[in-house]
Amino acid sequence: MVFIAKLFSPAVSPLMAVALLLIGGIVLFYRKPRIARAALISALAILLIAGNVWFSSLLAWLLEARTLPYAPLPDAQAIVVLSSDVHAAIAPQPSVTLDGATANRLLYTAQLYRRRLAPLVIVSGGRLQWLRNFPPMSKGMAQVLEDLGVPASAIVEESRSANTYQNAVEVRKILRQRRIGRILLVTSAMHMPRALALFKHQGIDAIAAPCDFTFFTSQDVSDPETWQGVLIGLIPTSSSMGASTTALKEFLGIALYRAAGLL
Repeated sequence: MVFIAKLFSPAVSPLMAVALLLIGGIVLFYRKPRIARAALISALAILLIAGNVWFSSLLAWLLEARTLPYAPLPDAQAIVVLSSDVHAAIAPQPSVTLDGATANRLLYTAQLYRRRLAPLVIVSGGRLQWLRNFPPMSKGMAQVLEDLGVPASAIVEESRSANTYQNAVEVRKILRQRRIGRILLVTSAMHMPRALALFKHQGIDAIAAPCDFTFFTSQDVSDPETWQGVLIGLIPTSSSMGASTTALKEFLGIALYRAAGLL
């Protein structure tokens, strides 16, 4: 299931849709010009819509607004932080490398720990079986947390999971072994609705502690009250395309998990 999800995940992205439509338009250009024209126009429309900041911001807001912390976070027995992408420190790379999402999650986790909201941190993330035999992502996450001041004695690694559903299943085992009840769940704000629902479906008393916001903290959002801001916001950018892709995958993931009865 994990392999199938990873295999077909790029196929549902706006960029892949644009590429397929362009290929179809080129192939059918002489034989069926009307269909080719429609395919090329559709490709342009997807590029202009998914790549502009207004559309990507709307999608991000629809996800991030679901789990906004409207009150101070309560104390818990553990903080659970989910991985996104972590690369081990293997020569010539001198240290652990994180993608932006994981870096923001770990930084926020360290802040929560220093505020003494929980005495334990569980880092959750394994390694896909078909990738190179590198250490699990939890190993690199633990190293970074130590660098941020969290003692090794307060860190527990969950290194078997390969997706969000497995994060919840494997973390539940650790919680039961240690008789831990309430947790603070740390992940990116767009990822939080799906992650929180999966953890609660496992019977875990999880409280959302989202970070890595896209809509509420983005400095790329233009001022809609000026014509210059509106116009600039309509220009497609790679960052807006990336945000749209992330949001659409989250909506698709929620729908698929719900259809499978896992939410």
